Amino acid sequence: MATIEHSAILKASPERVFALLERVEDFADYSDLVQAIEPLGGDKYRWHVHAVGMDWTFDVVITESCSPQVLAWESLDGVHNQGCYRLRRVEECTEVTLTLTYEIRNRLVEKAVNRAVRPLVGKVSRQILERVEARL
Repeated sequence: MATIEHSAILKASPERVFALLERVEDFADYSDLVQAIEPLGGDKYRWHVHAVGMDWTFDVVITESCSPQVLAWESLDGVHNQGCYRLRRVEECTEVTLTLTYEIRNRLVEKAVNRAVRPLVGKVSRQILERVEARL
């Protein structure tokens, strides 16, 4: 499994940051690559993403929501992936760490995907956290 991590410090309390992150359907407002997110009922969502010149659709389920520390999800189809936002109070701010793991069973494809995905996930994560902070 490949792992990508990204961290940022946001100038707000963990409670305020978590309140925005847990509104999964709003992620379409936080990144230019996320076209739409459809609630499917319960803790399931269908993401519509345009990246690397292609349209991608995949379903995820929220696997853990522990306010204001952890928001985690797992894919239900497509490339197997799991992600987690961990929030930690740092003085008057919040450190937000995104950890994303994914598995591609073809080694050749995995190497190519790793080269494209790492910078892409970093860009999306920065964009999301910058826009979340702007809303705070």
